[in-house]
Amino acid sequence: MFNDQSILITGGTGSFGRSFIASLLSNYRPRRIIVFSRDELKQYEMQQDFNHPSLRFFIGDVRDKERLIQAMHGVDYVVHAAALKQVPAAEYNPSECIKTNVHGAENVIAAAIANGVKKVIALSTDKAASPVNLYGATKLLSDKLFVAANNITGSNPIQFAVVRYGNVVGSRGSVVPFFRQLLAAGAESLPITDERMTRFWITLKQGVEFVQQGFYRMQGGELFVPKIPSVRIVDLAEAMAPSLPRRLIGIRPGEKLHEMMISRDDSLHTVEFSDHFVIMPSIQFNSVPDYLCNPLGEQGVMAPPGFKYTSDSNPYFLSVEALRELDQCT
Repeated sequence: MFNDQSILITGGTGSFGRSFIASLLSNYRPRRIIVFSRDELKQYEMQQDFNHPSLRFFIGDVRDKERLIQAMHGVDYVVHAAALKQVPAAEYNPSECIKTNVHGAENVIAAAIANGVKKVIALSTDKAASPVNLYGATKLLSDKLFVAANNITGSNPIQFAVVRYGNVVGSRGSVVPFFRQLLAAGAESLPITDERMTRFWITLKQGVEFVQQGFYRMQGGELFVPKIPSVRIVDLAEAMAPSLPRRLIGIRPGEKLHEMMISRDDSLHTVEFSDHFVIMPSIQFNSVPDYLCNPLGEQGVMAPPGFKYTSDSNPYFLSVEALRELDQCT
């Protein structure tokens, strides 16, 4: 799909963008890969690391629609990864988070339609399901915008979809590098927010592969959710530092005890496949795809009424031993 094609990644200098681009260069022969981001230093560093002739670097902000339109000229596929993601920062700076996560999403959609892009996938988060903080609320709005965008394309065959998953293992600001930093500094205990806390567990490589697969599976309007394991925070602490005591510090503002990726209210629109779920759009499109069977021929079934997909109700938990093995690989 990506051979001899042009791909643009907003927020392309982030951990996801770098991994996604590395995968494209290893597995495909893209004509152009456009890195669209605000940070010129990260772009410079990325140029040194990759040094590939197909890479193009555009300094720009998703708040700037005209710059996005310019950057997407001749682009076939777009991954929208740019966002303001830090929960406390969003609570203190709500208008800035809205400008990037909501208005930025509108601009990406408008630029993609203006340039006749083939397919767009926007990255979402578990925090968009029944949000309790501003970041999650803005990402829910972004999700709705990208789903509804399939109704404003006119005769343009462009398709929009969303991929939702939880915190990525080892990504900036996540718990694994935080624990590692404390251990390297000689910490005598590990801070635990709540001993009951659970989280979904996905590696950066798995996230990249799931997004790439989404381009093959999508028909427009889907919200893709991967089937991934859960972890208990106390098991993670045991795996990384079995000899250290744990110190309870309480749940932070805007933080959930358990992650949610599909709520009970979404169960009426949820299709279950062997390795993922699809939340179908709740609005009616002019042309309604068969979401029970995707372009890869994978067949799904409707989720039972009242179904929910949360990290505490997940039937698949990683053991301490499995976490210890994975920690050595991330």
